[in-house]
Formats: sequence, structure tokens, C-alpha cells
Amino acid sequence: MFELYIANKNYSSWSLRPWVLMKELEVPFTEHLVPFTQSDNWEIFRKFSPNGKVPCLIAPQTTVWDSLAITEFLAEHVIVWPIDQITRAWARSASAEMHSGFGALRQQCPMNCSVRIEMHSVSTALQKDIDRLDELWQQGLQIFGGPFLAGSQFTAVDAFFCPVAFRVQTYQINMSAPALAYAQLLLDLNSMRQWEFAARAEQWIEPGHDQECRDAGRILVDYRIQSN
Repeated sequence: MFELYIANKNYSSWSLRPWVLMKELEVPFTEHLVPFTQSDNWEIFRKFSPNGKVPCLIAPQTTVWDSLAITEFLAEHVIVWPIDQITRAWARSASAEMHSGFGALRQQCPMNCSVRIEMHSVSTALQKDIDRLDELWQQGLQIFGGPFLAGSQFTAVDAFFCPVAFRVQTYQINMSAPALAYAQLLLDLNSMRQWEFAARAEQWIEPGHDQECRDAGRILVDYRIQSN
């Protein structure tokens, strides 16, 4: 049995990737949620994760940290990438680009599943990231036929963009019709609905993460239970 350590579902985009992948592929695991604190999380997360970060997967005889490493580890047990070599190469490239890039999107639109925000402005760097996302998504959908990025089945590349789907929803990001339809497809997954429901019900509000959202724009609505 696998054990997956994650942080707050409302904020932790990195945690979402392996969680939604394992849920969609029906890989059994035990979830351990360790919330962020207002101070450095290093000492707390180091109790289970070598790099003091989430996500972290505990498997029989080994520990795997970092969302991309976890994905590749799972690929040795179940099918997480497209079967076709060319499709798989594209999916891995897109996933790696998401894993290491889109810095403006991460910084200016931090994940918060429970609020809706009207952004103050869209910087040149952020718009560049949005345009590249739109291009990348449309490319995958057109080449491989959809409705998912690499074809008819949900694979790891879709898991890597699930946090972006939440960002599109939260910040009302303007994209092309095909890109918005793809984001909505991800948001409508049962696993994503479960994640969002749990995020809204969490009892932890981390001021630092919430402040980042207020820096980005005006909060129009907050769906968290304790804010009602």
C-alpha cells in the first residue's frame, strides 16, 4: 500500500498532481494531510520527506519525493503515460515544461481552490505564460484528438495541469474556447470535485497564502465554510 503525504488541499498545487493521478487511475493509497504553518515547514515535513516538501510518496522499501519523480515511479507499476511513443514523448515534454516553467503564473496566481478573484492587472510575463498554456493545450487537443491532452484517456500530463485548471477558475483567466473547455473538463472530474469540496471544508487558513491572493486581486467570493 502506498502512503501519500500532502499539504492543504486549498493551496498545495504540487500535492494535487500525484493525488489526482492516483485517484483517476484507481491506484490505492493512504492519504496523510499535513497542513502548512505560518513559519518554516522544514522540520515538520522532514519527518516524512527527505527534502522537507510535499508531495512525498512512501512505498514499500522506498520513499519518493517530488511530483515528477512520483509520477515516474508510478509508471513502473501502472500505465500513467500514453502507450504510443510519439504521444508519450509529447506528454512528457509538456509535463516537464509545467513542472519547471510558468513562473509568472505560479507567482502571480497562487492556487486557492476556495475563492474567486478579480485580478488587478495581467502583467506581460503572466500573459506570456497564459498564451503559452493556451498554445500548448490547443496543440495537444488538436494533434491527439482530445478530450484530454494526449487523447481519449486521462494520463499524467493531465494531472500536471489540474492545478492550472483551478487557477483558471479562481482568477477567471481569459483563454481560447478550446482551452477553457479543457480546463472545465478537468474541473468536472470526480476526483477534482472531491479535492475542491475538501479544500473548502479545511479548518486551516494560512495567512501568507491568503495574502498572496489579495495581492493578485479583489476577492469576490470565499466559499470556505468558516468564512460563511
